[in-house]
Amino acid sequence: MTKTHFIVPFFIPHVGCPHDCVFCSQGKITGKERPVLPEEVIPIIREYRATFPRNARMVEAAFFGGSFTGIPAPLQTAFLKEAYLAKKEGLIDRIRLSTRPDYIDQEVLERLSEFRVDTIELGVQSMSDEVLKKSARGHSSADVVQASRKIREYGFRLGLQMMVGLPGSRPDTEVQTASGICALKPDFVRIYPTLVIRGTALETMYKKGMYKPPSLEEAVDLCAVLAAMFIRENIAIIRMGLQPTELISEGGEVVAGPFHPSFRQLVDSRLVLRAVKWILDQRGMDPEVGIVMETNPKLLSTLKGIGKENIKALEREYPGLEIKVLKNKDLGRSEIRFINGKRMFEADYRQVIKSIK
Repeated sequence: MTKTHFIVPFFIPHVGCPHDCVFCSQGKITGKERPVLPEEVIPIIREYRATFPRNARMVEAAFFGGSFTGIPAPLQTAFLKEAYLAKKEGLIDRIRLSTRPDYIDQEVLERLSEFRVDTIELGVQSMSDEVLKKSARGHSSADVVQASRKIREYGFRLGLQMMVGLPGSRPDTEVQTASGICALKPDFVRIYPTLVIRGTALETMYKKGMYKPPSLEEAVDLCAVLAAMFIRENIAIIRMGLQPTELISEGGEVVAGPFHPSFRQLVDSRLVLRAVKWILDQRGMDPEVGIVMETNPKLLSTLKGIGKENIKALEREYPGLEIKVLKNKDLGRSEIRFINGKRMFEADYRQVIKSIK
């Protein structure tokens, strides 16, 4: 499937945020140390557009990295005006920004409406007030609910971000957060495992033994549970795990925590494995004739698992069962065809996940 949705990112690290959340080092997380200037917006969009294919159906300017609606109103207006002009000119189709739940009010939403902003993302992180306090977030879960409702009332698309493994969190806390997010019915979510970044308060807590991050295995298992919850509610998950950069990498600025450059694939592979095992158990496969699984080339590596971990897990679960995995470009992105002797049937693993409780 050809990519048709393209992002022009603008990073504004820390400009609008007076809080020092324990996990935060925006310059290192984004890989950008110097904030972009308003007069650079349209030239940057033109530069990106020149690299996009002609069939790009959706081009979105996105203001990331800080608390956009917390920056001074004149600066907000300067950025928004440039993005709006680009939208009027047809250089972009949408405008997106990220901000904090406590930086949303009627005045802010009126301004964003005036300049035709389409999507607002809120850094929720947790719906536990205890976790928010220990993370020095500076807002409450009630702020999340109120801001989300106001954003919906104004007709914006809503995105919510959560973090797994913050100080004071537990697996049940994460499930409660995901449940609270589902109740707010966002258009999409992001799930980030907490990483200990050099130079943050969380690094100090970690070195003093006051904080222990989840292991990679624990984070993947938990995120698979959360992802299944969002899948059941038809809420798109547009990212899991921080995007690797020169700084955010093993041997870079990550001191500890469940970092993996293919974190999402690890989680998706866990979901696919769960769906496949459920199908095999329900269908009663004949182990004597083996099984062939065909899938779209885009899903093939996820079905196999990194290092073929899913195939190995299936071989342990079903001793003696011969397993083959083949490409089939005619199948959908989440479809798997099972061939067991003369029996053949297809299943969408995401639909299976929805049915498993």
